[in-house]
Amino acid sequence: MLTVYLVLLLAIPSNVVIEPLGSLGRPSMLWGLLLFAWWVMARLQAPSYAVSRVPQPVRTALGALLIVALVSYASALLRGQPFDQVSPASTSMFRLFAWAGVLLVALEGVRTIRDLTTLVRRMTIIVSLLALLGMVQFVTGRVLVDFFGSIPGLEVSWGGVDARGDFTRAVGTATHPLEYAAALSAALPIAIAVLLAKGFRQDNQQGAWGWWLPVVFISVSSLLAVSRSAIIGFAVAVIGMIHAVPRAYRLVVVLGGAVIAGGIVVAVPGLFTMLVRLFAESGTDASTTSRTDGLARAPEFILTSPWFGAGFGTFLPRYYIFDNQWVLTTVELGILGVLALAAIFLAAIWSAFSARKRSRHADVMVLGSAFSTSVLSLGVLFAFFDGLSFPIAAGLFFLVAGLCGALRTIGEADHSMTSAAPFPTTALN
Repeated sequence: MLTVYLVLLLAIPSNVVIEPLGSLGRPSMLWGLLLFAWWVMARLQAPSYAVSRVPQPVRTALGALLIVALVSYASALLRGQPFDQVSPASTSMFRLFAWAGVLLVALEGVRTIRDLTTLVRRMTIIVSLLALLGMVQFVTGRVLVDFFGSIPGLEVSWGGVDARGDFTRAVGTATHPLEYAAALSAALPIAIAVLLAKGFRQDNQQGAWGWWLPVVFISVSSLLAVSRSAIIGFAVAVIGMIHAVPRAYRLVVVLGGAVIAGGIVVAVPGLFTMLVRLFAESGTDASTTSRTDGLARAPEFILTSPWFGAGFGTFLPRYYIFDNQWVLTTVELGILGVLALAAIFLAAIWSAFSARKRSRHADVMVLGSAFSTSVLSLGVLFAFFDGLSFPIAAGLFFLVAGLCGALRTIGEADHSMTSAAPFPTTALN
């Protein structure tokens, strides 16, 4: 079920909807709602002992976010809203429950390390194909997936490749290069974790070299995205995973990364100069100044309803574009809402680290580092664009947050078994 969600989320362009349903017709969102309904039915039918009793702060934080969003939604409608804001607010609530379904099914449905590793390998393969698509877009300057608009019953709303200077900004199947960068940054630590577990263990090196390709594809696409955010997300992902690499291989990995970066710079003349200019001229760049201006204007919107906000999805671009999910959440869901969203990030990171500390299995330890780094990368990038407004960025965040909770359950089980009978460290199979 989660693999189908990943395919719908990443293989179908996020600007494609089922025409009769309008904004409610994104295939990934409909599947997320199905997952939420499935989770509710499973919880109603399952006996109490069938549900893990491991405390899950991610689930608690998600519950807090849902409560705040519902109160904010009700308050917004009771205050009265312009006609064109009612539908976006309702659609946003459906999106939130779809994301909740993904998180909860991942958290409570993935029970074994075998299922978890199968899912992360599939995610790595799908995102590597997305990265390969971005590389082809960079070279050809074409979208290549616009054929979806010719399929009967589907509608393409907006999107397409962009340009910065003389270079094409690839988007893959995303609606914007920033959303594409967020997907790559979230997946890179997981791809590195799969490579580490398959390649750096003497007892399990069969097929390890094939897992270098996803890491290379995602890394190259991050550098070819011609985006400050992509570079920042790439740096967070790499730095966060260095400690997970065995010391004997760290120098090899660093040199390999330098060779890849150098090869890209040589193969694409002018790219290095463009990337340097992006950071050197950030103080005068229009996108940067708009974000700083947004921080200055945020209080005037927040103070109208400081605790529960104006209503999730009601702050339309005609009012202002913040390009900062943390600020936008504070405006739409208030102080309580942004605290609940931050709690999901922190709870997911803590759950992954907790599993890493509690388990003695190498696979759990590596995945703990990967999941926590992935969530951290998304948290950093959410300060550069309104991530919850983009299906791929938001969907991957809630999926990885749910996997952090699932890994915590597995880590606690490993700890209880270790306490009873210690066993040697094992590798990812």
